Amino acid sequence: MNIAMLLEMAADAFGDREAVRCGSATFDYQGLQRAARGAAATLVASGCRHAALLDESSPAVPVALFAAAAAGIPFVPLSYRLADGEIGALLGRIAPAHLVTDAARAAQFSDHIGIAAVTRAAFLAPGALEPVSSLPDDGDAIAILLFTSGTTGAPKAAVLRHRHLVSYILAAVEFGAADAEEATLVAVPPYHVAGMAAVLSSVYAARRIVQLPHFDAYAWIALAAAERVTHAFVVPTMLARIADALIERPVALPALRALSYGGGKMPLAVIERAMQLLPYVAFTNAYGLTETSSTIALLDPGDHRAAFDSDDPGLRRRLSSVGRPLPGVDVEVRDAEGKPVAAGERGEFHVRGEQVAGEYLGHGSRLGADGFFPTRDAGFIDADGYLFLDGRLDDVIVRGGENLSPGEIEDVLREHAAVADCAVVGLPDEQWGEAVAAVIVLRPGATVRAEELRDFVRARLRSSRAPERIEFRVALPYTDTGKLLRRQLKAELLGDPPG
Repeated sequence: MNIAMLLEMAADAFGDREAVRCGSATFDYQGLQRAARGAAATLVASGCRHAALLDESSPAVPVALFAAAAAGIPFVPLSYRLADGEIGALLGRIAPAHLVTDAARAAQFSDHIGIAAVTRAAFLAPGALEPVSSLPDDGDAIAILLFTSGTTGAPKAAVLRHRHLVSYILAAVEFGAADAEEATLVAVPPYHVAGMAAVLSSVYAARRIVQLPHFDAYAWIALAAAERVTHAFVVPTMLARIADALIERPVALPALRALSYGGGKMPLAVIERAMQLLPYVAFTNAYGLTETSSTIALLDPGDHRAAFDSDDPGLRRRLSSVGRPLPGVDVEVRDAEGKPVAAGERGEFHVRGEQVAGEYLGHGSRLGADGFFPTRDAGFIDADGYLFLDGRLDDVIVRGGENLSPGEIEDVLREHAAVADCAVVGLPDEQWGEAVAAVIVLRPGATVRAEELRDFVRARLRSSRAPERIEFRVALPYTDTGKLLRRQLKAELLGDPPG
């Protein structure tokens, strides 16, 4: 099944319902279908092999996504935050390609070999060609290519085929389940898998998509109120800023009923504060990866409420969990030799299911013979089947032969009343191999000595986990999708004298 069929079904059943809104630009489902099929004809006539988008969120995102699917070519959303040289290198890897972008970059890349660059306005304008009349039906064809961040080398293109994405949507979303007044606010960029999943799931549910091109907490709140947004997805840093903004300038959001979050580890204090501020909202933690077509595990609203209302520490800690696997998804925690470990033991998450792609363009599949994909995410599964993430396996600190989890130490530091945010990394150490270093962001007006924080960690964890080096900063480096730039922070610390 081709992902464009999701739009065909929505247009047939809910044609006059508004599908997408960005500022004053709108499409209903029939209009979105016509635009996509018309754009698909242009893509076919151009002879391109990829449909690329280098732009912020706008109606061009769903049009280009479904147009590429109807034309039978991969859709490739690129990060507009990359440097020109990086963008040029990626374009060289997907040429010949039809590129949708802003006016400045359309002119800049129009001479790029194998790239036909057009502006968003030109792409959305009605074409003179006859729209495509039928859809490809190759579920094994590539639907989307998403480039990784490339922090450890040249970016790899994660391959998501139609069958992976359709499998995820059919398992996670009920067709036409949204009421006419429902609207979802999409603030994550289109080059993030969550941005793609938001479009596909909202279309299949026939829910109106409200786009916020650039995230700002106050703009998010204002748009949510003005458009009577009922659903939204945010990353942890977004939710933290939204909560701070609601405290500073309280705004009623009576229409908001469901808020999902993911894309990074959620600090316990942030979700607790958000649940206090929005007690009528159903919160869901959605854990997934690009290579798994988005979500593979959920901590659902019932789990959130039961943990939040409980005095039992074991139940309360589930607010720090990413929940349990979706039906049809298998998750195991394995040790360094690839053997499954017992409940509560830490290791690497491996995942298997119809939605799991685990493939990179030019590098082949990383699925094992048993169909499991090694995620490189570290953590454990408790006796009740709840998944707890510790961070990336590459971030584990090896001190004197002992593996230390940065996430475990960060969780403890965030419990201190003076700490607003923190990050823990390992730095080279002659005696122990690696030493624990912590970078701390204090709450406004708070003060604390480094030794007090070390004692705080020692009292709750083994002494080997107490940071030997502590730095104080006004902010930590994050990507625009909320991921901590741990390697960048580590490089900065290596270049700074201990302070």
